[in-house]
Amino acid sequence: MKIQERTGAGAGRSAAPAQPSVGDRLPTAPRERKPALAALAVLLILVGALGATMLVLQVGDRIEVVKVTKEIPAGQAVTDSNVTSVLVVEDPEIHYIEWTQLAALKKLKAVSNIPANVVAVGEMFGDEAKVPDGKSVVGLSLKEGQYPAGIETGDTVAAYRVGGRGSSSGSDTDEDGGSAGGNSNSVIVEQARVDSVPKQEGDSGIVSSTNLPVTLIVDSAQAAALAQAASNGEVALVLVPGN
Repeated sequence: MKIQERTGAGAGRSAAPAQPSVGDRLPTAPRERKPALAALAVLLILVGALGATMLVLQVGDRIEVVKVTKEIPAGQAVTDSNVTSVLVVEDPEIHYIEWTQLAALKKLKAVSNIPANVVAVGEMFGDEAKVPDGKSVVGLSLKEGQYPAGIETGDTVAAYRVGGRGSSSGSDTDEDGGSAGGNSNSVIVEQARVDSVPKQEGDSGIVSSTNLPVTLIVDSAQAAALAQAASNGEVALVLVPGN
């Protein structure tokens, strides 16, 4: 009887294995940590922050300096029409001329030709210009009619021999009134740079009884002929293209 009861009690049980309860989940494998990648990410963040900081600092160190907008010939000074202001990053090794120093800069002269679109530095200016190699400075004293009206420093001119006053006898002149050697009414210098000339103010300009002093920069090979003609009062200047 006991055997039958036990058999009957077991007949109602299922043959399927018992399922684990909800709280009894299987353990998962531990995640693999990569400290090298984490350190690299931190390093990239620091580098980016440092770069942004440097850009901010550079913008903060910008200064306003003088920039040349038009060519300044040797011996000439800056004016309001040939310079402007521009912002640059401050560099103690470059002798920038700050915009606040413009008034003092106007009292100096370019030691050599300064091209347009360059930032001015202190080495470009001095008390007087330096004569370029192969060039000479020749001074002229001209009367009205021997120079074009409105001639200015920096102009390009041609110097002609005129007048023929150096001829001492009729045998030295030809039928056309020029010198026999072809020196009268001929070109002495095809292109010369006006290094200095007094500014002509007023409508009347310079009176005829006053000569106009003009200083030219010419090739050294032409300086002697120009100086000789100038001493005889036989030089006339003409503006040429390029001004």
